[in-house]
Amino acid sequence: MIEAETGAAAWLQAWDAQGTHRTGTAGDAAGAAWLAGAARALGADVVVEEFAFERLDPVAAHLDIAGERIPAVPVFDAPPTDASGIAGRLGPFGEGGEIAVVELGPRAVYSGAFEQVRRMAGHRALVVICRGEAPGPALINAEQFKAPYGKPAIHVSSEARDRVLAAARDGAAARLVSHSRIVGSTAVNIVATLPGSDRQAPPLVVMTPRSSWWQSTAERGGGLVCWLESLRAALAAPRGRDVIFTANTGHELGHLGLDDFIARRPGWERPDGAIWMHYGANIGAYGSILSLVANDAELRTLGLAALAGAGQPPDDIPWPSAPPSGETRDIHKAGGRYLTLVGSNGLFHLPQDRWPHAVDLPAIARIATAGARIVAAL
Repeated sequence: MIEAETGAAAWLQAWDAQGTHRTGTAGDAAGAAWLAGAARALGADVVVEEFAFERLDPVAAHLDIAGERIPAVPVFDAPPTDASGIAGRLGPFGEGGEIAVVELGPRAVYSGAFEQVRRMAGHRALVVICRGEAPGPALINAEQFKAPYGKPAIHVSSEARDRVLAAARDGAAARLVSHSRIVGSTAVNIVATLPGSDRQAPPLVVMTPRSSWWQSTAERGGGLVCWLESLRAALAAPRGRDVIFTANTGHELGHLGLDDFIARRPGWERPDGAIWMHYGANIGAYGSILSLVANDAELRTLGLAALAGAGQPPDDIPWPSAPPSGETRDIHKAGGRYLTLVGSNGLFHLPQDRWPHAVDLPAIARIATAGARIVAAL
């Protein structure tokens, strides 16, 4: 296990050094090049699948109150303002004010709370005070990136909470700016196909997202380590079915990469399509609660046995019919078979999610060992 920890540490350090991994940025491109090289070093034939998308580049985003400028980050699936922004009175959400103020955590997008807030009328713009588990700008994923909706909206860091809430209670005059430009761009998925002896058997897809708002070393790194260790195991094992490894960009922007992957392989998300092994967010984050999510009893039993054998049994096994979050949600909706490993993270969607303090290296190594055994068995 020490050897596995050493390899995982090298991969995580390389990932952390690449900078912000938001889709279509320089850090995203660096992550793709690094991962393709790491997969090729293991012996895989790697294909870089490109797709076009319209990248949103923030030009200016801030909230101005009484001469103070509070930095902000746009809500990426809300319409922008022009350079002059929107002026009006602040007010707590639902209590009046042209610019409404609400506190939300990054998981509000999965509960439906964020959509409910954004679809309510009565305001011209929205300020989201980030409510993460630690101070900072814990951003909300842009689930509707391809079809922006609602009013112009920005995130402000929780560190500005008291100032913004006080101004909202007072009905202070403010100006919200969320000025961006759209740039035609290209994003990529990293894909490796390992042929099996039975080309008629449903393929196995081993998937992990590889994009995020920040460095996201614990959020994304554990899944990438699992993906690479599973690739190593699959290359060494006899294969009865095709095994396709895909590491997709576009996670924080409504799963753009998975959409493109499935569009090239229609039907794989359905019940009679592929079997999906998904390495989700926060695997092996420091203090993480590990969940095993599966809608198939055979897959669940296999996953439980492998994790127990590696010394890392799951902390939580959600009810199979419960809609999962992340990319598995898309497979769940289509009725496909899946097994997902996913964790929790006290630095979720925060810039502080960095090497080495954000990760539990021994836990990552144990989970990666279990995942490799699951993939080899499947």
